[in-house]
Amino acid sequence: MRTILVVGGGYAGFYTAWKLEKKLRRDEARVIVVDPRPYMTYQPFLPEVLAGSVEARHAAVSLRRHLHKTKLVTGTVVAVDHAHRTATVRPADGPEFALGYDIIVVTAGAVTRKLAVPGVAEQAIGMKHVEEAVAIRDRLLTAFDRAATLEPGPLRRKLLTVTFVGGGFSGVEGFGELLSLARSLLRRYPEVDPAELRFHLVEARDRILPEVTDEPGRWVVRSLEKRGGQVHLNAQVVSARDGHVVLSTGVEFDSDLIVWTVGNAANPMVRSHTDLPIDERGMLTVRADLRVGTESDPVPDAWGAGDDAAVPDLAAGRPGVATVPNAQHAVRQGKLLARNIVASLRGRKTKPYLHHSLGTVATLGLGRGIFQYRRIVIKGLPAWLMHRGYHVLAVPSWERKVRVLAIWLTAAVFGRDIVSLAAVQEPREAFVTGGETEQGARREYARAA
Repeated sequence: MRTILVVGGGYAGFYTAWKLEKKLRRDEARVIVVDPRPYMTYQPFLPEVLAGSVEARHAAVSLRRHLHKTKLVTGTVVAVDHAHRTATVRPADGPEFALGYDIIVVTAGAVTRKLAVPGVAEQAIGMKHVEEAVAIRDRLLTAFDRAATLEPGPLRRKLLTVTFVGGGFSGVEGFGELLSLARSLLRRYPEVDPAELRFHLVEARDRILPEVTDEPGRWVVRSLEKRGGQVHLNAQVVSARDGHVVLSTGVEFDSDLIVWTVGNAANPMVRSHTDLPIDERGMLTVRADLRVGTESDPVPDAWGAGDDAAVPDLAAGRPGVATVPNAQHAVRQGKLLARNIVASLRGRKTKPYLHHSLGTVATLGLGRGIFQYRRIVIKGLPAWLMHRGYHVLAVPSWERKVRVLAIWLTAAVFGRDIVSLAAVQEPREAFVTGGETEQGARREYARAA
């Protein structure tokens, strides 16, 4: 029985394994998925996790709950030697080990692109995983609690200042949703003046949301600024030491919360630790049918999809264009990948990946959004409803759909929960501090006795 190794349990990897379970015959092949996390993150929900509109666990799809026939390995593939059909796995605990396979599926995904900006590594939070989204929300809620007890001054201004770096979909959606949450918090914090709240969105190019055309992009900027946001175009972060943000335009301000969403970079394992072919950007070279290699020189028993693969975009109608690295493509590529692997195992012809975009839709905060399909542009509440409707249908499994719908309905009636659980990030602090206090009390009691 052949072994199919799936490297990465994100969109493409999860859907590949999920569909393989349904299509493979008994004893035809076994599937192994290696991923450091026990769940797939549904990233389009992360902006709503920021705003408290979706519970964090509802944006995570458990691998063990849905992959019943697949062997799951908690770890990271750090190298692939395809010539010898061997992958090196670094587990969460213990030494690295070699894992043999017959067929490999590389869906490791991309990583957050980091720049050598002083202070960013120490101060910023990414927005690629559920843990990061939860931390951002808790930081904002905690900042309000702290600021409400302070007199007006530099520290209070810093606590109420939020900075998003990067004007792509992740940055703009996260910025809009967190701004929506912050404005709604003002009703609960009469000590905070609305004028004290400062939200900065920094983008190096002359526009945001490159996936939409110019006029809708300008409308988004106007909408965010009307709600109190400040959008800095043609600007770069030069420094962020100790939360003091310096922009290339000369603007400076202190910010307690810095969110880094400047885009993706090639996966280090794919770029530097595999003998599979890559392009000049460090992306896996794949054919239209998702087999690794080129039309003239395919690599046997190797497949790839998702954000770490340069998948030809046949819908573009011109050579050399790769599909945009987003969930819309990764999900469909994973499903096709499973079908093509099964077809290859059974000696049948594989099919090329071809997907015509359904348009782009983004949430900009509660009740606000934008949708564009070619020349059709929809703004405001209708676009926001379209965003929610599309993603509740797209999130895997009926169990997750029902949970998300339930929390949306609850929030519509009772509002969003505004409790910060920032202390969860240091769960032993209360125990240790409480223990010291109790010991001190016992010593005082003994001395008194």
